[in-house]
Amino acid sequence: MLQNLVRTRQYQALRDFVKAEALLLSGIVVVSGLVLGFLRLADEMLEGETEAFDRAILMLFRDPADIDRVIGPPWMQEMVRDVTALGSFAFLGLLVSGVVIYLFLARMRGAAFLVLTSVLGGTLLSTLLKMSYDRPRPDLTTMSHQFTASFPSGHAMLSAVTFLTLGAILAQLAPTRALRIFSIGAAIFLTLIVGTSRLYMGVHFPSDVLAGWCLGAAWALGCSLIAFWLQRRGKVEQSGPAS
Repeated sequence: MLQNLVRTRQYQALRDFVKAEALLLSGIVVVSGLVLGFLRLADEMLEGETEAFDRAILMLFRDPADIDRVIGPPWMQEMVRDVTALGSFAFLGLLVSGVVIYLFLARMRGAAFLVLTSVLGGTLLSTLLKMSYDRPRPDLTTMSHQFTASFPSGHAMLSAVTFLTLGAILAQLAPTRALRIFSIGAAIFLTLIVGTSRLYMGVHFPSDVLAGWCLGAAWALGCSLIAFWLQRRGKVEQSGPAS
């Protein structure tokens, strides 16, 4: 009986180890693919190969009779302004500050450090890339004033970094599979609508937004994988039940 119990525990430990390693390897593959996707977009943007695609998508949100006017009624335009604010520095800064303070008070310092590192690092990376590529904004009448370069989209990238990181933490804390799926799904949905709002407003090219999504998702997933790797080695505390 004792031998059977030991064998069962050894089998479970081996299964958990293989599952964890497979998860890490899969995550590395996804991160690599997203980074390569960003680099491909950046290369095509620099060579001018995205111009036709960018213009075709932007024109979907413009009145064919007057490209300086966006489609839709006034209430829709105001709604888009509200949606795009979800990816602003002000909102994300307040959101991240509140979440980090909560996690520290809840004694989940590993999760708090993950959120803070992920968002601050993503913000710095986005700023450096904008300065490096220095792409002009679309030559369209827009719904807001912009003060930085166009590539990659900061709203798209930082909303991906923030919402996907928070979604991953919520999924880890969720007690059921349905709640885990909802947490990740909600994070992806918020990321997508923020990026799409930038196209509607005419302040970004589609390739800017795609690049921001790719790099933001890669950064968030990469930070989560590092945290998971450290947790398995006991370097930081578990932020919740294993998902």
